[in-house]
Amino acid sequence: MKVVSVEKMRQIEAAVDATLFSYDQMMRKAGVAAAMHLRRRMDIDDGTRITFLIGKGNNGGDGLVMAVDMARHSSAQIRIYLLQPRPENDDVFLRALEAGLFVANAADDHDFRLLKSLIASADVIVDALFGIGLRLPLRGVASRVLRAVNLMISRAASSGAAGAESSDEHEKSERPFVFALDCPSGVDCDTGETDTNTLLADETITFIAAKLGLFTFPAARYIGELIIAPIGIPESFPALKAITRSVLVEDRARSILPPRPLDGHKGSFGKLMVVAGSPNYIGALALSAESAYRSGAGLVTVATTGDLVRIVASRLREPTFLTLPDTDGAINEAAAELIVEHSRGYDALLLGCGLGRHPSTESFVEKLLEGTDLPPVVVDADALNILSEIPYWWKKLPAETIITPHAGEMARLTKSSTAEVNANRWELAAGSGTDWNLVVVLKGAHTLIADPLGNVSVIPFKTDALATAGTGDVLAGLIAGLRAQGASAYDSAGLGAYAHALAGTIAADRVGSSRSVIAGDVLEALGWAFNQIEAT
Repeated sequence: MKVVSVEKMRQIEAAVDATLFSYDQMMRKAGVAAAMHLRRRMDIDDGTRITFLIGKGNNGGDGLVMAVDMARHSSAQIRIYLLQPRPENDDVFLRALEAGLFVANAADDHDFRLLKSLIASADVIVDALFGIGLRLPLRGVASRVLRAVNLMISRAASSGAAGAESSDEHEKSERPFVFALDCPSGVDCDTGETDTNTLLADETITFIAAKLGLFTFPAARYIGELIIAPIGIPESFPALKAITRSVLVEDRARSILPPRPLDGHKGSFGKLMVVAGSPNYIGALALSAESAYRSGAGLVTVATTGDLVRIVASRLREPTFLTLPDTDGAINEAAAELIVEHSRGYDALLLGCGLGRHPSTESFVEKLLEGTDLPPVVVDADALNILSEIPYWWKKLPAETIITPHAGEMARLTKSSTAEVNANRWELAAGSGTDWNLVVVLKGAHTLIADPLGNVSVIPFKTDALATAGTGDVLAGLIAGLRAQGASAYDSAGLGAYAHALAGTIAADRVGSSRSVIAGDVLEALGWAFNQIEAT
């Protein structure tokens, strides 16, 4: 499932038109695919009222094809509302007229009375006003139409929440289901910017490939569930195959799970050393170590100071321990030599969770990374903050290192601001992976994973359940544990991020509310997450 810019999408469509099938056929395939999906998604009967909001461009054409197909294959009541009149020679529009569908024009609808009635009585609203070429802000009739639609949807939602019965038998006392074609109207599909009147979709169906802006905030708030319809274009099609950005879907996650042979033993499933912890961040150490075990790692060794060994050993029974020298309770420089010596024979090393910023620890990190005899490394949290102050820090990291920054840490690593990182996540992740020759996990809603070859994967989850202290430590342990099991750096990062986000959604369901999820809940949900990924 590829992810593309608007310009790249146009290039792919041009290539399809030149070699596979025409633009007109693409429109018909898109409209039919959308209609088929909606019929499967909704319980459509002769009482179902569907209002189609139709724009003047190709997106409106998709919507008209969908409306005709819905009328042909269901008993729903189809109503079409045109933002602007369609050309008289518009073949798709003529089919809608020939089918006897109800059609209204915004130009004839003074004060939008008819529009408001169509929205108020709708069970489903199909948003086909604007496609991928939209530029903001919206003005004129487009802005006024969206404002009127949002007003009526809000009223329906409010009356439904209050349990009020409408005095008009044609009005409904619940929010209609909003189904967007390509993107919700008001979304810039490249930048993720939104208009103040953007429609909030329950589902968005996009065609051939997903668009960058659909995974970028604030637009990502308006997408709802995202469906990608290939409309008959094979993955092997050259213009599509060349795209290096993709959605990491469940099938892909399943395919990169490290194998677990029945005759395996702890050595078969990898040995991981976790170098982490400081007096103020004991929990980070425990969460990352337990998460590594939950990933399937065969042996996890916790390398930390003596005081922390005693505390963590009372909490976790499974790890082995390597006691490190300390200064004021923080790991000091002399520990570097011990780590290098004892990590021989380990399959991966995790560095940074709860490490702290004591000067002796900063010296330890610098000295440790001067050595070349280290297993594959995952760097997180304070270790990233320490690295950010070292000139050309990326040159000190072993090949195939994975780094896991959130937006603030990425800003420090790139000498930019958090706002700049969030505004340019896709390009920044891709460029950093290649420039630094690392695998970069840029955390956040729709986490991005980039590798040195320019490949970027996006995780198809956004949930506030993970917006709590300690969940980053769970993610780091997961990725490191998978790396120890032999998965490649890119696959470890992608699978770890996918399982982590899925566990967050499962934890929210189990706890009852995303706001009540804590890192330990995510940790406990990992088994269910892996079970769902493994299920065939």
